[in-house]
Order: sequence, then structure tokens, then C-alpha cells
Amino acid sequence: MRLENVLALTHASLINEPCVSDFNNIVFDVKKVNRGDLFIAINHDEINQAVQNGAYGIVFDKPTQIIDSEIAWIETKNIEDALKRLLRFRLIEKEVVVYECDEIILKLAMQCSTDSNFIVVNGDIQKLYKNLWHIGNRSTLLFCSDLIDENLFVNIKSIPKNIIQKITIMEQTLFETSFIYENKFYERQLISPFFIPYLEKLFHLYRSLKINFKLKKFTPIENFEAVFTNKKFEIKEFGSSDCVLIFEPNIKLVKQGMDYLQNRAPWANIIYIIPQTMKSNHLNTFIYEQKNEIIDILKKNKFNFAFIVGADKNILHIAKSNQKQLILEF
Repeated sequence: MRLENVLALTHASLINEPCVSDFNNIVFDVKKVNRGDLFIAINHDEINQAVQNGAYGIVFDKPTQIIDSEIAWIETKNIEDALKRLLRFRLIEKEVVVYECDEIILKLAMQCSTDSNFIVVNGDIQKLYKNLWHIGNRSTLLFCSDLIDENLFVNIKSIPKNIIQKITIMEQTLFETSFIYENKFYERQLISPFFIPYLEKLFHLYRSLKINFKLKKFTPIENFEAVFTNKKFEIKEFGSSDCVLIFEPNIKLVKQGMDYLQNRAPWANIIYIIPQTMKSNHLNTFIYEQKNEIIDILKKNKFNFAFIVGADKNILHIAKSNQKQLILEF
């Protein structure tokens, strides 16, 4: 890439008059810097090593001493923003096709194997750069705007809504489903029927784009995640207890999750534990200010299911660690 294009794309400033005018590759891993590369100095301390490895240019956003005046020294206000701009241009160059979905569909897509030209996009800018810089032309990307900055892409499409082929549920519990799709039987998958409408949308996208796919064995995702515990709130095997904690960190899914439990388990004693920033009309709702209060609420109430909003199962590990610390102090 030419030096003048790098400056235009990153909105950066050239602070010297170098001998070089173009670069072979753009790299931010100092171990992969070769002669002729442009180094993106996410880690400022690696600049000297990049120069020693033969970098023809350095992009930086902190005060930096020029140690080789023949190479390009490019100053930007924000290094990650510069990397995003470069990646955005690269994706335009590659003529990628981009589809936007919600968080659940994205997480389900991450549990499927597909053709190599279909890529589920997730992670920070460094991970995105590694995964996307060398993708093939006209690859298809799937992303969620709640997790990734949508300004990284252009011409974003919505996933098709008119589902033709439905999933046929054969057996189900609150947290496990056996189903048929396109004459293939998927037995006892660890996916709640709550997620089947999302899975249908994903399958329909694959069909519409003629993407070959294969389901891996489902593992629980962080949303509407069921954790079976004993009275000490120690995590037990799936289905081995009648005490179930259901964690929902995504506020957008809270109403759906609550309604699902209310409709599918009217026989159960259900409590709802929500942060003070929320409101709920459901009976047996308890409010917490700090996450460490959740365990105390659980201990003081009898339940079959506890629907916990704004937290994940890590609170159980924290509670266990605190308990051990108290024993040691005693």
C-alpha cells in the first residue's frame, strides 16, 4: 500500500520526510514484521524491535522518538481507530457481503461449521484484523452491531425474514431439544426451545445463501444459560438437580425469558432477581444493587428456577472463593 493512501485512510500525519513511499504488508504483530512492512504500534514498546526487523513505517499514537529517519513515522490520534479505517478499506477492496443479525443468532452461528467463505465476525479489532485481512474476495460476513462497530462495514444487509423451512421439534424440555431440519434428526441438543426461532432464522440464511453447514454439538451460550446447582450453590451436571439458576446478561432478552418461563413452567416456583435499574411486574421479584447480593437472595428463598438478570455464572465462583477466604480467616 502506498504511503499517501495510508495517510488518507488513517487521517494520520507524517512527521518526517522518509525515503520510502510504499509498504509490502500492514502488520501489528512485531514477530511477523519483515523488511518493507508497515508496523501498527498497538504496543508502543515494540517499536524498536519492529525497526530492527526491517519495518519501512511505524504508525503510533504516543510520544515517540524517531530512531531511523529513512522510514516513515506516522502519527495518529488513536491507533485502534486507524486500524479500523485500514480494515474497512480492505473489506471494501475485497467486495465482502455483510449481514447483520442479533446476538443470539451470532452465538448460534459460532457453533456451526460452514464453508470457508462464510465468516462469523466477533472479537476486538486485533482479532478482526487477523481473521479478515487475508479473506477471499466476496466472502460473506455475519456480525452483530451490539458486539462490533457497524462503521467497520458498508452496504450492510438484513438477514431474510420469510422462513420457508421450519424446524420440527420432536422432544423438548425447558433447556434441551431434539428436532428435525431438512430430514436430519438432531437428538438431545443442549439448546432450549427458547432459541429455536433464532436457529430457524440462521438456517434460513444458510439456505438463502447456499452455504453448506454442519452443526457442532451445541454448548450453552451465555444467554438464558441454565446452571444446575445444589443447596451450596455448587455447579452440578446438566439435569442432575431440581435447583436451576438461569442467567440472562442481555437486558433486551429479559422480557422474552421471563415470559418463556412463565408459560412453559407454570407449575414451578420461580423467582426473578433483577438489578435496581430495572422494573418488573412479575411476582417473586427481588432487587439487587451489587452482584454480591445475589447469592444472599438465593439463600433466603425457595425456588425451582431463579431467573437472574445482568449477571453470569461467575458469581458462583466468586461466592465460593469468598467462602473459602472466610474459612481461612477464621
